[in-house]
Amino acid sequence: MPVGLMDVAGPSMVPTLYHGDRVVVRYGARVRPGAVVLVRHPLRQDLLVVKRATELRSKGWWLLSDNQFVENDSREYGAVPGDLVLGRVLLRISPNPVWLAPAGWLERLLCTRPLGRWPGLAARFGVFRRLRPEL
Repeated sequence: MPVGLMDVAGPSMVPTLYHGDRVVVRYGARVRPGAVVLVRHPLRQDLLVVKRATELRSKGWWLLSDNQFVENDSREYGAVPGDLVLGRVLLRISPNPVWLAPAGWLERLLCTRPLGRWPGLAARFGVFRRLRPEL
């Protein structure tokens, strides 16, 4: 699958991504809930945006900003059709490299015992979903 570089503009994904960060995108990659994705804005399809895919609904992906003070996401324009989701953000390469898309097996490993008990370990590897309460 093809990959590309994108520059982040704006504050919507703070604290995960900041204005000026450079990210690697894997176009056509499978999207899972919790993944950071590159999409065409549903109301302005010439605009590309980076959001977090939170859940797949009947009309498409529900996308949210990581920055709770920015509402330019599905709360404003609803679910985004799957054909507007271009790819998954794999990692930030600058200013500091950070992996944002771990493999499914690594995500499961980081969210179960014993590794799931270590605070912040999963987030350090790009897993941002809520851990199960029994951990």
